[in-house]
Amino acid sequence: MAVAPSAQPLPLSRSASGESWPVRLVPLLTAHLVVALVALVAIGGATRVMQAGLACPDWPLCYGVLWPGRQWNLQVFLEWFHRLDAFLVGVALLLLFALSLRFRSRFPRWLPWSAGLALLLVAVQGGLGALTVLSQLAAPTVTLHLAAALSLVLLLSAMHQGLERHSAIVAAPPAGDLPRWWSPLPVLVALLVGGQCLLGAAMASRWAAPLCLQAGEGCRWLLLHRQGAYPAAVAVLLLAAASLALPAGLGRARGLAFAAAGLVVVQVVLGVLTLRLQLAVPAVTIAHQLTAALLVGVLGGLWGLAFPSPSVSVRLEVAHG
Repeated sequence: MAVAPSAQPLPLSRSASGESWPVRLVPLLTAHLVVALVALVAIGGATRVMQAGLACPDWPLCYGVLWPGRQWNLQVFLEWFHRLDAFLVGVALLLLFALSLRFRSRFPRWLPWSAGLALLLVAVQGGLGALTVLSQLAAPTVTLHLAAALSLVLLLSAMHQGLERHSAIVAAPPAGDLPRWWSPLPVLVALLVGGQCLLGAAMASRWAAPLCLQAGEGCRWLLLHRQGAYPAAVAVLLLAAASLALPAGLGRARGLAFAAAGLVVVQVVLGVLTLRLQLAVPAVTIAHQLTAALLVGVLGGLWGLAFPSPSVSVRLEVAHG
């Protein structure tokens, strides 16, 4: 009688320990992937601004080698590091997909599908990166290359916040549920902001802003980008205002909505400065693209908070287990 009670907790302890490491690792991996993808967009922006898109004239190697030591300069380093970051993101996404399949019973049902979609997107991103070099920076290819990168930022940020919400709900019942009217709003705003980002990419890939400011050519793209900024900014600000109507227990959603509003203000200021400085300060132009990637990531996080949550029966099973 004395042995049974002391022996009983041991398998439970091992089981809990065995189940906890993938549950901890996968959200950590998605968080690092969001950071790496935002950095990838920023480095890509720096590569374009510094006219380093063809600093490595071949692909996937750089001057036919992995480490182009004899050709090193700032432009070569930017292009080389951009490719390195993209490669590491691809490896991490492959690991994420494998973990989501191996431990799929411990995660929400949408995770393997989302991880598979992200893996497909990064493959498309790599192919577009190759075409960008081989096509000598053709404007449509450059625009699609950025579109794939921003789609990955949106998806991985949504996955991370969805996993965080899933873990919180499993651990304890939520203080309040997201109302139905809220769920489509972050998606619609993200699509609007994403469209504005693509207008910016189309403008930048054609060098329309400097051509317009210096020679009066290509101003149509600059005008479209400026006009598209108004509805996108208003939509984000309205989303932040709408978050005030959320239940008191949904502070994370409200905080992300106001973070998006703050980023919009910063983005507008950077956009004005970029034009006032006539794109003469690369740091400001790069910061403009970095802020856009951060904004897409925050909106993706808001989308992820609306992902399907565990059922009541699952929460009870975990609680009793």
